[in-house]
Amino acid sequence: MADRLTLHHLQGLPVQLSHALRVYSLPEIHRDLFDRLLIAQSQMEKMPILTTDENISSYEVEVIWNSK
Repeated sequence: MADRLTLHHLQGLPVQLSHALRVYSLPEIHRDLFDRLLIAQSQMEKMPILTTDENISSYEVEVIWNSK
């Protein structure tokens, strides 16, 4: 994983307390807490989410979706 992050010039996004607190203000469309945390981070950091989970696109986030 670390090699791929370096190869593609990517960095991890640490979870901040503000991200965790934002989870509680999200509509309960998605029940998976980790996915809700990713949604909160996406909204707060104005970053897209790469996912095949169609439920996530119900939130106000930019979804980059690839089914393969």
